[in-house]
Amino acid sequence: MKKAVIGIIAAALMMSMGVVQAAGGASAGTSDRITINLASRILTLYQNGRKAYMYHICAGKIETPTPVGNFTVSDKEENPTWIDPKDHKKRVEPGEENPLGQRWIGFYDMYGIHGTNRPDSIGGYYSNGCIRLNEEDVEQLYPKVEIGTKVEIYYNRLVIETMDDGTVVYYVYPDGYGRQPLDVRSVRKALDEYGVGVFLTNEDISEKIENEDGGPTFLPRTFRIEIDDRWLSARAVMPADSPLYLPVQALSNVTKIDYTRDVSSGTVSTVLGTAQGVVFGNQLFVKADEGKVLFGLSGDIDADRTMRLVTNKPIEAKPEEKAPDNKTDYVVQTEKPAAEKSTSKMNVFLPEAGVPSKITSIVQGKTK
Repeated sequence: MKKAVIGIIAAALMMSMGVVQAAGGASAGTSDRITINLASRILTLYQNGRKAYMYHICAGKIETPTPVGNFTVSDKEENPTWIDPKDHKKRVEPGEENPLGQRWIGFYDMYGIHGTNRPDSIGGYYSNGCIRLNEEDVEQLYPKVEIGTKVEIYYNRLVIETMDDGTVVYYVYPDGYGRQPLDVRSVRKALDEYGVGVFLTNEDISEKIENEDGGPTFLPRTFRIEIDDRWLSARAVMPADSPLYLPVQALSNVTKIDYTRDVSSGTVSTVLGTAQGVVFGNQLFVKADEGKVLFGLSGDIDADRTMRLVTNKPIEAKPEEKAPDNKTDYVVQTEKPAAEKSTSKMNVFLPEAGVPSKITSIVQGKTK
């Protein structure tokens, strides 16, 4: 028998707007996890930290919504028996008429991920709170999930992702549960964190929210920037068919090198050089190679799609070489006044002897 359907309506109603934290649960000892976005109605299985499988789901209807929170897989069963939550004496044995399909993956109390004999419900909100998958999908998922695998369920209408090549794509889904209103400001703020908000007008974002069709909008590739182990909030960007650009103001803030911009020529200058600038949205950029010169930086993009830069150290001047042994010095000698003149040889002038009364000659000699 399957306990997951007993009393599910009452439990779901109590948690209709809350976040549920699963208690207990063993650890699967793996980095694999399941995420479920109730707004997009998509289940994703991550293996080794990367997306491996994605499936469309059916979530709980508004009256019996699926709980959100962090859970773990608690039990698994093949060919489960369904029990009617309204009449516990009514059961459906495994088979084509069973609402649970042929696989059950429990994750919290009486909730689970299972198949369905209603494939037409996939993509909507029709269940009593459980997660329905197409039968072929749940049968594929079942052996890939262990007891203790983490299950994260959330409700996000706005989804922003970075693809493997750095391209940013974002989606806006309908507000099926009526929980999450969106406006241009909040969407732009989220996009700015990925460095791509400058490529969209308010009209673009407003239209996206109004359509709320869950379709993808692709934006330029972006790369995080690290300078001397310090992360920048701004990102490097690479528009389609264009080179990589670096944000001028962000580089200036970190390197403490001021810049000036000539609006008429569009150039950007620092004490280290001048380059052509380009404006995306309201931000000033320069080509990456030129930006590194302007702000005394070196480095490039690594395998993690991060622009790792370091400030160049100034070149130290070489110490002066010692004079060769045959260098000629000049020694000043003096002659005493006539009254004091003696037969002694001329003495070498020494600083502590005072200013000589008369300079008679400059004699060359070698240093000792």
